[in-house]
Amino acid sequence: MSQTLTWLSIVGARPQFIKLAPLVRSIQAHNASQEQQIEHIIVHTGQHYDKGLSDVFFAELQIPAPDHHLGVGSGSHGAQTAKMLEGVEKIFLDARPDMVIVFGDTNSTLAGAIAATKLHIPIAHIEAGLRSFNRKMPEEINRILTDHGSDLLLAPTETAVKHLVDEGLSERTVATGDIMYDTVLQNSAIAAEHSTILTDHGLTADEYALVTMHRPSNTDNPERLKAILDTLNEIADTEFPLVLPLHPRTKARLAAFNLDWTPSANFKIIEPVGYLDMMQLMSQARMALTDSGGLQKEAFFLNTPCVTMRDETEWDDTINAGANVLTGADPALIRNAVQAWQSKWENGRPDFTAAARASFGDGHAADQIRDAILDWMKK
Repeated sequence: MSQTLTWLSIVGARPQFIKLAPLVRSIQAHNASQEQQIEHIIVHTGQHYDKGLSDVFFAELQIPAPDHHLGVGSGSHGAQTAKMLEGVEKIFLDARPDMVIVFGDTNSTLAGAIAATKLHIPIAHIEAGLRSFNRKMPEEINRILTDHGSDLLLAPTETAVKHLVDEGLSERTVATGDIMYDTVLQNSAIAAEHSTILTDHGLTADEYALVTMHRPSNTDNPERLKAILDTLNEIADTEFPLVLPLHPRTKARLAAFNLDWTPSANFKIIEPVGYLDMMQLMSQARMALTDSGGLQKEAFFLNTPCVTMRDETEWDDTINAGANVLTGADPALIRNAVQAWQSKWENGRPDFTAAARASFGDGHAADQIRDAILDWMKK
């Protein structure tokens, strides 16, 4: 093995930027202490092209500017993935990396895995083994295809390891802990010190709930979207104020559907926010109502009860720990989940810390991932 290794990371969406940051720091620590160096190339596909969902994360998490930016933007799954494939293949042919690293379950992940596989470049998949067992979700297809095409599967939990073993992939699998947990532990104090998001929007800690919503299953059907929004208005009027950083996708659907709906006076809709502001919003919220995968975990890590407006989740560990409730888009289930958490709040904010560490590791997943890749390359 040469003294310099070339690793190439492919990212394109908010959750991937969050996962990339600890790995960048871990590689930098390795290079500062070891003779063998790792050249780390970062490719941004541009899947999330809105500055509020991209640039601010690189700045706040101190991630180096991408070496390549494909600027793919929006489009159908096929069109978007095809553009990414074409772009990353050219970069691979030029850089000839020793390892391609992909993260999570986005179209960027799938495109990187397919392109690397075709060129016989080894692939390490961070956050491997997640399963919602709903193949109607494009993310589920991306996960399965990426796992089966990858050479090294870096699983965040024992549940994820079990899924990979069940699929005959045990020999490629290494349990590493969850890299997003690293990021939360590294940045929660920074967010508390520097974020002014609560003051900026007149919010009081523990007296509001954070809402995020962007899944196609919730936003592409006008009746389902309207039912959720009406339910959220009711919660804002009867339980506590809500704040919703509006995802560009949801904003576009609201405009396209021209729904007969306006937010309650207690339902504050704001522009997308950066990572530190989102962490502060989450950590100080009475609860979270979301359809995001990553935010379910972040709520768990920050001791914030979660209501997940989906019919299933890839993060069963949060459900099993009693920190998360699935409701789908059913208004009655959403209201019941909120009221159940309200009753539990009578004893104060819950503490999920022990359960989070038991499922997601010790907060040093990035180092374990780095070392697992180095060990694989030695073999």
